[in-house]
Amino acid sequence: QVQLVESGGGLVQPGGSLRLSCAASGFTVSRAAMNWYRQAPGKERELVASISAGGSTYHANSVKGRFTISRDNTKNTLYLQMNSLNPEDTAVYYCTMSQNRGQGTQVTVSS
Repeated sequence: QVQLVESGGGLVQPGGSLRLSCAASGFTVSRAAMNWYRQAPGKERELVASISAGGSTYHANSVKGRFTISRDNTKNTLYLQMNSLNPEDTAVYYCTMSQNRGQGTQVTVSS
């Protein structure tokens, strides 16, 4: 069955970087459209970035130029490289594929 496992979250100072990983099983990431979402306490879920099966990418305006979605087909893993982090990026981040989602990983940006 489909399984998505995120990792890479943590506490980082403003201006810092993190790389989130989403290890996939039960399907091939190179043949699937996948997304990164985030949800902060008291806020609605936000689509952060997407990658199509063909490799086209989308990044939300709030993260454009700072975050980059990518995938490694050999590792069957989705990534989200996050640079120039600020406190507004604090949230639980999770990956999705179709109706499937992982458990999420907490990202906290604070000095």
